[in-house]
Amino acid sequence: MSNKVKIKNLTVGGGERIAVQSMTNTDTLDTDATLNQLLELQNAGCDIARIAVSSEQEVNSCVPLIGKTDMPLVADIQFDHKLAVRCAEIGFDKIRFNPGNIGSETNVKRVVDACRAHSVPIRIGVNTGSLEKDLLGMPKSEALVVSALRHVALLEKFGFYDIVISVKSSDVKTMVDAYRRLSSAVDYPLHLGVTESGTDERGVVRSAIGLGSLLLDGIGDTIRVSLSGDPVKEVHAARMILQECGIDKDYCEIISCPTCSRCKYDLKSIVDRIKSETAGIKKRVKIAVMGCVVNGPGEAADADFGVAGGGGDKTALFVKGKVVKSIATDEIIPTLLKLIDDKINGYEQ
Repeated sequence: MSNKVKIKNLTVGGGERIAVQSMTNTDTLDTDATLNQLLELQNAGCDIARIAVSSEQEVNSCVPLIGKTDMPLVADIQFDHKLAVRCAEIGFDKIRFNPGNIGSETNVKRVVDACRAHSVPIRIGVNTGSLEKDLLGMPKSEALVVSALRHVALLEKFGFYDIVISVKSSDVKTMVDAYRRLSSAVDYPLHLGVTESGTDERGVVRSAIGLGSLLLDGIGDTIRVSLSGDPVKEVHAARMILQECGIDKDYCEIISCPTCSRCKYDLKSIVDRIKSETAGIKKRVKIAVMGCVVNGPGEAADADFGVAGGGGDKTALFVKGKVVKSIATDEIIPTLLKLIDDKINGYEQ
């Protein structure tokens, strides 16, 4: 189990709830647009938000953002150690940078001193595009870990231990191997991500494979799904990954069969409607919408309740895998919604 690191009002590592991160893609100089996007991310379920800060003007633009969200805010710094120092001073809750990109050890120490003075943790962010030249001949997953450990040693040299580490790659196998290596070498919390994963479906699939493989191994303390486009989609995808890994259980899970010719009703439209109606539920409920009674109730025996097509205009309603009665097809949606409401409000018998 990793160590705990405090980031504002949030604790990561040490068995705490896995936090979902994202990053703004508005112009940092546009304070209003950035704040609006931060609030959108927060409303979507984001736990930690990162902002790219590339100039003194952008530091000044971030001052009005401090304290305006419940989420910890992370300053993403690439090369200028002075910007990292200023971000710690104005109230950012964490600094993300690669110590190898900001010059001398003296520069690193200045950042460390500022972060220590303001109780700001540091995320060491290493990816395959920022590896030191002497590591380029190594297998990339090994090189990522060696690079990260060098940077950790440098921070530890200055007595700094409030550290989170990431070793990202756009190649899923490289990323998974690197994090597995790193998790056995350090006790610091790990931030997981497949960097530059792409857009929409492919980006989500890449992230689900990479993050899911590690999460099922018990590796990872914070996660980000990196998608090109609207960062709110990153948060939704990350939440689904946590749910499907069995980590986030407080939601309404809907399972449905792929259908075949035995299905005699419009299953997909019912699933879509139930999904829409239950999107805001934050309690554990599992329901099934199955195509027929041949295998439906048995395959969904662990569902709280569900329906299976019975032929004609009748559908079998089952509870914990046992058929309890037959209902008309047009009663499916109101019946399921009533059962869901009863369960989450404690009325089930």
